[in-house]
Amino acid sequence: MRSAESHPRAGLPQGPQQTYSSQAAGLVADIDSDPWGSVRASLYETARVLSSAPWLCGHERRLAWVLEQQAADGSWGEGPAPYRLLPTLSAVEALLATLRYEAASGEGRKRPAAAAAAAGGLGSLGALSLVGPWPDTAAIEILVPSLVTQINEHLEHPVISTLDRLGPWTRGPRRLTVPQGFQEQLPEQIARRCQSAGDVPAKLHHTYEGISRHLSPAEVHLPGGLLGSSPAATAARPASSPAQQDETITALTDVARRYGGLLPEAAPAATFERLWVAAALAGPGLPDACLATVRGWAAEIYDPAGVRGAPGLLPDADDTAMAVLVAALVGQPRDPAPLAVFDAGTRYDCFVGEDTGSTTANAHALQALHAYLKWQPAASAVHRPRMAVARDFLLDQQQAEGFWTDKWHASPYYATQRCVTALAQYRGIRVVGALRAAADWVLTHQRDDGSWGVWGGTAEETAYAVKILLAIPAVVRQPQCARALDRAESVVQAANCTPGYRHPALWHDKTLYAPEAMVQAEVMAALELLRTHHGRGRSEDQRADPRGGREQKL
Repeated sequence: MRSAESHPRAGLPQGPQQTYSSQAAGLVADIDSDPWGSVRASLYETARVLSSAPWLCGHERRLAWVLEQQAADGSWGEGPAPYRLLPTLSAVEALLATLRYEAASGEGRKRPAAAAAAAGGLGSLGALSLVGPWPDTAAIEILVPSLVTQINEHLEHPVISTLDRLGPWTRGPRRLTVPQGFQEQLPEQIARRCQSAGDVPAKLHHTYEGISRHLSPAEVHLPGGLLGSSPAATAARPASSPAQQDETITALTDVARRYGGLLPEAAPAATFERLWVAAALAGPGLPDACLATVRGWAAEIYDPAGVRGAPGLLPDADDTAMAVLVAALVGQPRDPAPLAVFDAGTRYDCFVGEDTGSTTANAHALQALHAYLKWQPAASAVHRPRMAVARDFLLDQQQAEGFWTDKWHASPYYATQRCVTALAQYRGIRVVGALRAAADWVLTHQRDDGSWGVWGGTAEETAYAVKILLAIPAVVRQPQCARALDRAESVVQAANCTPGYRHPALWHDKTLYAPEAMVQAEVMAALELLRTHHGRGRSEDQRADPRGGREQKL
């Protein structure tokens, strides 16, 4: 099996000798040949499968990998402490479940390393549970209390209580408490609602593992295949028949094979990846060699019923908007009518019935409608009023310091770049002031090494900052901005030309993840935009024109 880290696209940059056109063409070709998408293995998801499916081929590989990923302080996961709570809970529960499973199966393995790692994880959870504020990741309010309850049940089991390596956790009533801000009974309450309805709503499929222990096959109906695009949810799904169990095994085996025995948080990620990569590469101008392939993606992905980020997920406004945007960018405009179902009056909901809004989904919708109207100006009367609502929603969401945030990404640089790009097509005092405030915020927060970043400087966030500044003509001509862009160029250049460069995980699903190809496309595009800004980019005849000739950029 081929691991995620050894996949051809995991070693992102292609070397300084390649032009933007050749790099972009290579990236698009790689993506086109891979139906799964390039995201790294997830500690949280791999540990969930380790716990729920110990019978799945590759169990020893997953166990060894989970043990290898433990940090010196006993925790697991990426990012600052609040993001490490859920991965650490997942790993600890998986190790305790493994110890119990092997004792019950008669294998008799002591697994001292697993017990010691679990003890270290339990110790770290005492500190992690006090930090906060908790990130707005997928179903964290369900997953955290569910795992705390499961861990405490393990600690009360006779097999676990005899393990010397667990130290004080095997003596007396010492147990984990549900961190402040979470409701211990929430998973069971949600499961009862599903029991009453006789069904699990599709929006809960992706995180089904959070309520699965309270449900049985007789109580709810669940689809086959990879449930909610999630290996963890799939492994937790109870089997009502041998045929359904075989279907679960096949689904999990297929995705595990692609990721070397490990599991990502969503699979396949091809739709999401192709749309975001295409949009990023179109910024400086999509190379001729990419155009036919991207047109094929646009035609295949667009769906008049709304676009799903992955099979098993609900249609959403974000992917639907990006499908409309990319289709327009490659000269094959498609009707934005599918966005209407997500119209919540004052904004676009990312999903129907969504609790919290997404600034970037609304920014993408605004971009998509602008791009569509360039091809179909007669539709302005239909779409302009709705665009004004989305514009005002974005303006209302801007923070006093000048930036935006979003629930799909940990960094405000991502959300700010999306909102600035969408708003830059407007004029007016309020828009101009918002763009100026965003630029001022970016210029104020550049780090000494020329990078930008919410926790530390990263090439990905630097790429977003570069795009923000270049999108505002009144700012980009100023000396302070010119100096900032000069310093930033070395940061994105270094990341783009370093074989095996590993971008930090900044994107939100159940935990943090890094969509490798998408980040690579953002860095490549930012570097090419800088080169063009400095007069060193591609010549005009190297940029594809979606109408069949050639033009400056898409």
